[in-house]
Amino acid sequence: MNIAIVTGASSGMGKEFVRQLDEIANLDEIFLIARSQKKLDACDFDTRAYKRLTALDLTLDSSYEYLRTLFEIEKPCIRMLVNCAGFGLTGTVEELSGQKQAEMVDLNCKALTKLTALCLPYMKEGSRIIQMASAGAFLPQPGFAVYAASKSYVLSFGRALYAELYPQHIYVTTVCPGPVDTPFFEVSSKDGAPVGIKKYFMAKPEKVVKHALKASVMKKELAIYGVSMKGLYVLSRLPLTKIYGKIWQRGKKR
Repeated sequence: MNIAIVTGASSGMGKEFVRQLDEIANLDEIFLIARSQKKLDACDFDTRAYKRLTALDLTLDSSYEYLRTLFEIEKPCIRMLVNCAGFGLTGTVEELSGQKQAEMVDLNCKALTKLTALCLPYMKEGSRIIQMASAGAFLPQPGFAVYAASKSYVLSFGRALYAELYPQHIYVTTVCPGPVDTPFFEVSSKDGAPVGIKKYFMAKPEKVVKHALKASVMKKELAIYGVSMKGLYVLSRLPLTKIYGKIWQRGKKR
């Protein structure tokens, strides 16, 4: 049985990955994993592949025990894993709850790592992994520090995994979009809107997903959507960290 697994699948980028994967891949099932059963049930769009709606909290060990047992029984062939689950919060480290910041790390880093490791034994030649990072991974971001740091982890992890798995013909693409027009900002910012200049660089989720899947098919290590984000990536290779921090400090003083 050929399956795809998409986390964060009940909305935003995850939901769009489900739509587009169903159109281009020969799959028997797509596992839609998200925390909210109610939101999963609302994913009523038709797919050729059977949609298995799986409500799991990926920060809990019990979720991995459930999946481990299920895989041992069904022995699926995982053709695609898309790690989309994650969230961010805007605010300084001092302002934000320490618990919430730890939860960001748990979901954005720890859960992604655990699920990837759990799925690998069920992948074979030609299987693919998409790790959702962010252009926020390119530079430290005061006021968005933990989220950016967590996505830096995803970027580094994804690139290392690409090198490890390439000889087995399992291909890992790490996706680094800028701000995308999804419900992400309903959680990340206080007023539910993009913060600062982010609102000027919003991308459509369907275009970002299409670009990511094309990069995956082409066995690319990175998928950076948009000229502005590619420019930011190039600039991030320069010693700009201190300059960026000073710009942010000046903005706070105004």
